[in-house]
Amino acid sequence: MTMSVMTHPDARIDPSTTAGERDMLEGWLDFHRETLALKCAGLSEEQLRETAVPPSDLSLLGLVRHMTDVERGWFHRVLADEDAPALYCSGEDPDGDFHFTDKDTWADADTAWREAVGRARELAAGRSLDDLGAGEHRSGKQYSLRWIYVHMIEEYARHNGHADLLRERVDGTTGD
Repeated sequence: MTMSVMTHPDARIDPSTTAGERDMLEGWLDFHRETLALKCAGLSEEQLRETAVPPSDLSLLGLVRHMTDVERGWFHRVLADEDAPALYCSGEDPDGDFHFTDKDTWADADTAWREAVGRARELAAGRSLDDLGAGEHRSGKQYSLRWIYVHMIEEYARHNGHADLLRERVDGTTGD
């Protein structure tokens, strides 16, 4: 496999190095969201479904589906107490985000993810970073919006590392 440098249009905006706390957190979260989108850009449906290495079910399509449920969990349910059940995971299949059928498409997953992100932005807007979530987390603990932002940055950063490796395995593309 020949290595290539990522040539897709990079829509990411580098987070400010001098912004206040809120803008810094939102900037880094958006940067990582767009990094995941960039890792998936330009690939076929088949390539997006390609798994890492057996026995792992990890794929780029699965990562986007996973992050959809994560966005919905933390912002929709924990922060805003919305009735937003997981779209892909269930008690019967807790890793359902990585288990898909031929009926599950990239277009549907991408749309659901972007809708979850858009709603997350709406729910966080105008709240103080110190605001505690109105919903309940399975741990029984309360979480501030600040904590949710930091956790989401960590979650995306970790999974973007997976996405880097998956993308390189799929087509040899490397890049930030």
